[in-house]
Amino acid sequence: MSATATSAVLHRSLHINFPRIVGGEGNYVILEDERRILDASGGAAVACIGHGNTRVHDAIVAQLKQISYCSTSFYTTDVCEKLCQELVGSTHGIMKRAYIVNSGSEAMEAAMKLARQYYLEKDPPEPSRMRFIARENSYHGITLGALSVSGHAMRREKFEPMLLGCVSRVSRCFPFRDKHVHETDSAYVARLADELDQEFQRVGAETVCAFVAEPIVGAALGCVPFVPGYMKAMRDVCDKHGALFILDEVMCGMGRSGTYHAWEQEDNAAPDIQTLGKCLGGGYQPIAGMLASKRVMEAFEKGTGTFVHGQTYQGHPVACAAALEVQKIIREENLLQNVSDMGGLLSARLKDLLTGHPNVGDIRGSGLFWGIEFVADKTQNNKPFPSSSGVASGIAELGLTKPYCIAVYPGSGTADGVNGDHIIISPPYNISPADVETIATTVQRLVIDYFASKNA
Repeated sequence: MSATATSAVLHRSLHINFPRIVGGEGNYVILEDERRILDASGGAAVACIGHGNTRVHDAIVAQLKQISYCSTSFYTTDVCEKLCQELVGSTHGIMKRAYIVNSGSEAMEAAMKLARQYYLEKDPPEPSRMRFIARENSYHGITLGALSVSGHAMRREKFEPMLLGCVSRVSRCFPFRDKHVHETDSAYVARLADELDQEFQRVGAETVCAFVAEPIVGAALGCVPFVPGYMKAMRDVCDKHGALFILDEVMCGMGRSGTYHAWEQEDNAAPDIQTLGKCLGGGYQPIAGMLASKRVMEAFEKGTGTFVHGQTYQGHPVACAAALEVQKIIREENLLQNVSDMGGLLSARLKDLLTGHPNVGDIRGSGLFWGIEFVADKTQNNKPFPSSSGVASGIAELGLTKPYCIAVYPGSGTADGVNGDHIIISPPYNISPADVETIATTVQRLVIDYFASKNA
């Protein structure tokens, strides 16, 4: 039966009856039929401390009793100030101010506008800078500005006529599919850096605001980390041409990849502007943010002092209270160390159990952020499944059924923006070795059974 017949919700699909969640406890979500689903993906890599944390609940209630809404045109709140101090303080003095919004897409919209206005505020101003360079097969959000810098073909297809024309793209950093045979990491990085440099020259370096990239590509490619040296090389090209370096850490940041910020994994690769989101609030409230560096903020301080951008619910006190408590828990419980330790164990177990499967092409990631890419034929240059096969979504749907009862996050268009499939494994930061073993062995059984049923 179509969900249209039973629901008033404009769901993501009108042809699916979505199962209803009635509760959540720790690493599990509970459905109305009493199935307990191991949330091995944290939704979309969001639930970083699991579900039902009473400390966060109490922080939300306490803030509700104090004040639930703040009109940021006129006021600020203690909880927003504290959260922004927490975020700025995590960047080793590189970032100066934080801007709190409600979603990753909103954060990217703010980042694009901040970058443009920076060149109007700086002395001397550079009003000709209005372009952005991004990457193929990237994803930075679903609103029109964020989608314009995204390079994911399927997400863009229906809206191409409406998207901004001031964005161009260069190659992704994806060694599994794009690195040449016998090409070293340094040679691959040099090739990508040269391509970016040439793109600046092609469009006119004096017209470019920023280069935009995810350090570890999440939904679009399935947890593809940057090659060593890549981030610094991209930063250097931006510096050469006087452009800003924007990093999208909405999915891979806030500890998900094993360091608080993914850019910390490479020296001299810090961004001028950074977006963050999912693991900021761990799903307890809608919240995301943007961080701006000293360089950017000093131009505003010496200029108009006004960022011409604003939203009704920015800096929402209840969302800030939830996020602040989540970040305190991560710090006080030393969860970043656990992300690193359990991430290493999860990586090893997934590779032990699945590398030999004929339809598993690659297992990659960092911290507790792992992707498994599926291929139709390893012997034919890791030939991807066509989009019509629906492999990733099929695996995810099967995972919710018994006996698996596990949630993984599906992605498609992995190979070329249209074809190819992957799933993401991104469990909570506080998982144990026993949890890792359960996740790895269940995913192994799920993958084996799915392909066995298709090949039967």
